[in-house]
Amino acid sequence: MPVETASPADAASPVGAASPLDDASPADRATRPVPGLPPALEQAMRRYLQHLTVERGLSDNTLTSYRRDLERYLGHLAAESAAAGPADVVTADVRAFVRHLARPAGEGGVGLSTRSVARAVVSVRGMHRFWAREGLAEVDAAEPVAPPRPGERLPKALPVDTVARILDAPDRETPAGLRDAALLEFLYSSGSRISEAVGVDRDDLSSQAVTAGASGDEGFVRLRGKGGKERIVPVGSYAGKAIGAYLVRGRPQFAVKGRGNPALFLNARGGRLTRQGAWLILNRAAERAHVTDEVSPHTLRHSFATHLLEGGADIRVVQELLGHASLTTTQIYTKVTADTLREVFLTSHPRALG
Repeated sequence: MPVETASPADAASPVGAASPLDDASPADRATRPVPGLPPALEQAMRRYLQHLTVERGLSDNTLTSYRRDLERYLGHLAAESAAAGPADVVTADVRAFVRHLARPAGEGGVGLSTRSVARAVVSVRGMHRFWAREGLAEVDAAEPVAPPRPGERLPKALPVDTVARILDAPDRETPAGLRDAALLEFLYSSGSRISEAVGVDRDDLSSQAVTAGASGDEGFVRLRGKGGKERIVPVGSYAGKAIGAYLVRGRPQFAVKGRGNPALFLNARGGRLTRQGAWLILNRAAERAHVTDEVSPHTLRHSFATHLLEGGADIRVVQELLGHASLTTTQIYTKVTADTLREVFLTSHPRALG
């Protein structure tokens, strides 16, 4: 059963170091030449990236991740294969690349985890499928190569009291502390991905959202998820109160240093807060709260879903709130709550063990 992991939009790419094109726009990255690749392969890759940009409408971060995967793949072909163009690539070349990714670094490979190898294979299979469909290759050389199956990894959810300690950690007497508190409350209240949270603009919040703490009426926020899909999710009273305080006493202090950025969460220079900046805010709050468990931005999202289901929420409602395209992805959280119930049963029922 699949588990939602930090997407390429929410985590470092599995293919290693950043490319020299990282500072370019996504469209530029898809069209500018990549040094060192055979011209025909490089041109074919650019056509696929343009397809992902224009026709699939993938997010900037996802496009960057695809590009890195594919650059590594074509670089491997250039070094280890005689292929000069898409039609020259054979299935053995694709299998050799997969072995290279999985082989330990000390043995001449890359040493990626099974999950990271699987993500790279998905990128490569997509490009080969496109090449075959567009007539750049007679056959899909990657079709027989299935991604390795990673072992089931359950999402890590924190107990409710631990989440509360993290949310209470920022110093709400300073502009930065007000922003940090608003961001953390927002992440846990909305269940948003970190990329969705930092992508929220001030106008994406309903007027009720910033007065929820005072009025008792929950507001709403518009989130932009994977593939540009939008969804509307509620904002709870705790988050509404924190956001309202930040908008009044925190955000103006950052906004005067920038140029009218519409982002809800601003950095010290008045620009949009980055995913990396949000990650640091969460880590700092976890340290101040003396939380020893590993914490990432996705931890609050996992906790959001798990706590809703433990509280009796319908799984299809949780699916909509998380923005999952498939109910199967959401169902992994039912396994988490079932494990929790089993643990409580075994430790509490007088005849559970014996």
